[in-house]
Amino acid sequence: MPIVIGVVSQKGGVGKSTLSRMIARDFTQAGWDVKIADMDFQQGTSFHWARSRNEAGVAPEIRVEAFATVAKALRDSERFDLYVFDGAPAASSATREIAGAADIVLLPTGPANDDLRPQVLLAHELCKVGVPLAKIAFVLWRVGDSNIEIADAREYIEKAGFRVLPGAVPERTGYRRASDMGRAATETRFPELNKRADTIMQGIVEIIKNLEPQGAHA
Repeated sequence: MPIVIGVVSQKGGVGKSTLSRMIARDFTQAGWDVKIADMDFQQGTSFHWARSRNEAGVAPEIRVEAFATVAKALRDSERFDLYVFDGAPAASSATREIAGAADIVLLPTGPANDDLRPQVLLAHELCKVGVPLAKIAFVLWRVGDSNIEIADAREYIEKAGFRVLPGAVPERTGYRRASDMGRAATETRFPELNKRADTIMQGIVEIIKNLEPQGAHA
């Protein structure tokens, strides 16, 4: 059985696809058999990113497929070690399906109230429809340079009853340029940016370590 990660949001522009790609890249690099299910069937953001990556010859190759339904994507998932749902950029019944099927539900958010409030509301909605609180984790993404603002965002989420992964990925041109070239957030030209993204990755790794049987993966 694969480990399933759902990356979901109430609105676009919070870093959902960028986070999905980073997860897929890092676990593929570690030898896992990974695929992204791009659920934004119209835009296919991650699908087109993977094509750019392949055309540029960036290794490792990341497998991405766009799906119109969660059910169809789940039928495909059985062949993989890790399956990452890059959810559509708006909450829907599909978002609830993804969260229900996932072992981990990640909600990226910026530090502004316009990002925080919808994501926290989505997290509460998922809990109401039966998604266990322990599955849900927030990721601070596209933050500014204010440590106070980042700390306030973290406090806001934690007071709402949800955990937040360590670290925060800033809004930087280096991440956008890397993405344009088919690279993940841990593959930029700038070691400090890679380090910031890797802090988030290590938090995800720790969650997965608590899920999988010991020794299941190298």
